[in-house]
Amino acid sequence: MFKNYLKTAYRTLKKNVGFTAINIFGLALGLATCMLIVFYVVDELSYDKYNTRADRIYRANMQIRFGGIDQNYASSPAPLAGVFKKDYPEVESSCRLLQRGGYNVKKGNQTIHEDKMVFADPTLFDVFTLPVIVGDPGHALVEPNTVVITETIAKRYFNTVQAVGKTFTFDDKLLYKVTGVIKDLPRQSHFHFDFFLSMASKDESRENAWLSNNFNTYVLLKPGADVKQFEAKLPELMRRNAGPQLQDVLHLNFDAFESAGNRYRLSLVPLLDIHLKSNLMSELDHNGNIQYVYIFGAVAVFILLIACVNFMNLSTARSANRAREVGVRKVLGSARKYLIAQFLSESIMVTFVATVIAVAAAYLLLPVFNNISGKNIGLNAASLVWLVPCLLVTVLVIGFLAGSYPAFFLSGFQPIEVLKGKLSAGFKGGMLRSSLVVFQFFISIVLIIGTLVIYNQLKYIQNKDLGYNRSQVLVVHGVYNLGEQTRVFKEEVKQLPGVAGVTMTGFLPTSDYRNSSSVFQERALDPKKAVLAQTWTVDDKYLPTLDIKLVKGRNFSDQMPTDSAAMIVNETAARLMGVKDPLNKPMYLPMDNMAKTFKEYHIIGVIKDFNFASLRNNISPVILMYGQDNGSLSVKMHTANITGLMAQIKDKWKSIQPGKEFSYSFMDDDFDASYRAEQRMGTIFIIFTTLTIVIACLGLFGLAAYAAEQRTKEIGIRKVLGANVANIVGMLSKDFIRLVLIAIIIAIPFAWFFMHQWLQGFAYRQNIQWWVIVLSAVAALLIAFVTISFQSIKAALANPVRSLKNE
Repeated sequence: MFKNYLKTAYRTLKKNVGFTAINIFGLALGLATCMLIVFYVVDELSYDKYNTRADRIYRANMQIRFGGIDQNYASSPAPLAGVFKKDYPEVESSCRLLQRGGYNVKKGNQTIHEDKMVFADPTLFDVFTLPVIVGDPGHALVEPNTVVITETIAKRYFNTVQAVGKTFTFDDKLLYKVTGVIKDLPRQSHFHFDFFLSMASKDESRENAWLSNNFNTYVLLKPGADVKQFEAKLPELMRRNAGPQLQDVLHLNFDAFESAGNRYRLSLVPLLDIHLKSNLMSELDHNGNIQYVYIFGAVAVFILLIACVNFMNLSTARSANRAREVGVRKVLGSARKYLIAQFLSESIMVTFVATVIAVAAAYLLLPVFNNISGKNIGLNAASLVWLVPCLLVTVLVIGFLAGSYPAFFLSGFQPIEVLKGKLSAGFKGGMLRSSLVVFQFFISIVLIIGTLVIYNQLKYIQNKDLGYNRSQVLVVHGVYNLGEQTRVFKEEVKQLPGVAGVTMTGFLPTSDYRNSSSVFQERALDPKKAVLAQTWTVDDKYLPTLDIKLVKGRNFSDQMPTDSAAMIVNETAARLMGVKDPLNKPMYLPMDNMAKTFKEYHIIGVIKDFNFASLRNNISPVILMYGQDNGSLSVKMHTANITGLMAQIKDKWKSIQPGKEFSYSFMDDDFDASYRAEQRMGTIFIIFTTLTIVIACLGLFGLAAYAAEQRTKEIGIRKVLGANVANIVGMLSKDFIRLVLIAIIIAIPFAWFFMHQWLQGFAYRQNIQWWVIVLSAVAALLIAFVTISFQSIKAALANPVRSLKNE
């Protein structure tokens, strides 16, 4: 019996090859898109789950408010991890990670700059699941100047994973012995390092400095420990340990410090929430955004629903032609349950074929999707464990739901009425189908508006005046690698034709190189007269090279020795000081964590505010100090031959240090990288919106075909009575256009609300403009009308004799 169902289904589908192809294509398109989004969502939700104790691991964050400025850090004080382990019985283990940039690594005669380096406590392997290939994890990071590396690094430098006992030379002077080799970290990790250096190598790791926050601290709680109760103990921990140091520095006890409106608090974030729910200062890597997971998850559901709706609509559109087939089958004795089984088998067969095509399409499109989304998703055995059952359930569920309406509806026809040509009134009832059309275009319009809003915001960001000029600025990284030759390199680059300016510092608006300090207006270090600011060391060419404008005062000068004690502040810092004229005002900068010593500075200039962080945040205080920082060299170019000038700069580098790597970027690209997630989101939104519109149009095409079939004789009579093509097209189109208008009315406030919420994440944003709404509405109407017109014109041009010859 089942074999007969399949054979009959195959013949029926083959007979209506056009509708079958559209049905399969629309469903396959929806399923393939849905699968790609599911891959993305699953990948985002998989971060850090490779840790076997992930549900018990938490990171300590610092929430600081001082001088009217809030700053939240993913890092915490150096002694915190030790206090966790020593004083709290619910703590099983704790460890710290300290990121201090990279080193130059010797490989024969070649020098390679490695950035993926971090200092780690010996308890690293007690907290995180990092499988050790060679070495003893219990002792691997105990001794100073020891390092644990990944298998990729071991093979790169030693051509084998058996690297324990071998040595690295860092920066031509530091010797580190390999004590362990671990497997490469999974892609779904919130940190990605290749070198784990022993924390004992860093003197600052042993400091009892509770007012400095440089260490990413993780705590592993014991099984059954109540994290809420543990977190409730953290305020007392800070009061007991940081309080005395606050008293020494500011002459305030902890309670008085907080009652003055300041804050110095610890909080915990679950390890599994870091990637999607944490974007603080001092993160170890660029994290994702849970909002995008929610958005793409909803889009996947909507696209799948639209595809199923289309399937049902197209099946219904064909069903009228099969009414007489049902009548004949019933007269010949076919039971209703067999008719239901027949229709459902056809639906499931189409769904199965569409699913197979969708899987193949998703697999082939995965590399393209990875390139667009910045992912590296791959299908493996672990993926198939959940993917295959999900696909089988999808085939059955979609096949049953999509085929249920025609199956149960058609099988209920009375054979006598059908054979007389009297179809059930159910064919006239279009409330369900009308609702589905409204739903489809509601989603389409929301996505169109969303896409335009995202595009406008990204365009606004790229064109906004940031307060500095990033155009044609080449940033040469790791200039400190040149040692004593850094000044020589700077001077030689400055002399090249086409170079408009050169400044040497790692503190750039587009870099992650930052330093935050509290600067006081009084020698007594009164917290009410303090500014929590970024304090950057720059040279006298910094402002002209980046075209940062002076509002008042003057720039640093290499001709004035007193400028070593000079400061230039931005407008925000000057405003927070609460003085009318900050020029020549003395400022006091603590020179150590305990503020036992401090240096007196004088303000010589005020610069216009410039954006040095994401445009999601307001501009915070910046204080520039005159000095030498060899983090990087920024070269302002003024030439049409950028490639040629870059080659000359590279030659200068190689002439000074031929074995060292020349690493560079352009400031424009560094800026764009800060908004890569939004750019990718915009691109993906455009693709998903286009696919949603295509799928929705297929559904509208099916309904238009259905309406034309139901009104064939009416159209014939109207043509005989003199109606022209335009009259008939208008008659068939107006009902659908009315549904699209309803969808527009519902979608506009919905889309406006959610995109307005998204824009609130930017301190600097473009408001939703009226033309975005109008353009989206007009586009939806135009797309709908073009789709409907194809079937309407076809019906209007048909010979009326054919439709009326049986009457």
